[in-house]
Amino acid sequence: MQNSRCLGLVGGLGIGATVHYYERLAKRCEQHGLTLDIVVTNAHTPRVFQYVEAGDRAGLAEYLNGYIRRMHAAGAELAAVPAVTPHFSIAELVAMSPVPVVSIFDALGAEISRRAIRRVAIFGTRFVIESDFFGALAHIEMVRPRPDEIDVIHTTYVELAAEGKSSPEKRDKLRTVAETLMRRDGVDAIVLAGTDLTLLFDEITAGFPCVDCARAHVEEILRRVAA
Repeated sequence: MQNSRCLGLVGGLGIGATVHYYERLAKRCEQHGLTLDIVVTNAHTPRVFQYVEAGDRAGLAEYLNGYIRRMHAAGAELAAVPAVTPHFSIAELVAMSPVPVVSIFDALGAEISRRAIRRVAIFGTRFVIESDFFGALAHIEMVRPRPDEIDVIHTTYVELAAEGKSSPEKRDKLRTVAETLMRRDGVDAIVLAGTDLTLLFDEITAGFPCVDCARAHVEEILRRVAA
């Protein structure tokens, strides 16, 4: 076994997502004959939402970069943010970060193209849904859920991020919305764009076609730390 390149993970966005990335990366590294070398910090989800709601890309990038600088000082050679909403400022963050940042959008775009998916709906925070991924996947047709459906998706996600645990009620709510979008709007797949959604289901257990952002992101991070 040899150590991977040292990864800096901006954690806390939320706790369940951070644990999921840590566990998956450690397992995947072991499968590749690597010992995961990682530094984790703990950012604050409400603070991120404040920047996004204010449209302050520069402020959010500087906030996240403060954590990356600390991890770089601790030995991190590259960084990742295990959540979609903070990618609101990914271009600004990449420009100022002292180390390369592995974007979730690059990994997601490659996975959607590989699977030849053309028409998707997003499950994540309200900010991500209403922004259509902040325009990062312009070549994909986005179907936006109705306002009441967005309320259900956003509320469920925020509760998951805060509590770090699933429930049958939350799972059933999102499955109902997914089935409606596919039947009514002809959606090919649901993009699980909130990392904490993995607490409820994954691509195998969801019961509907979906693309897991977290899984795609983890695999791209693995490729980079193993290089």
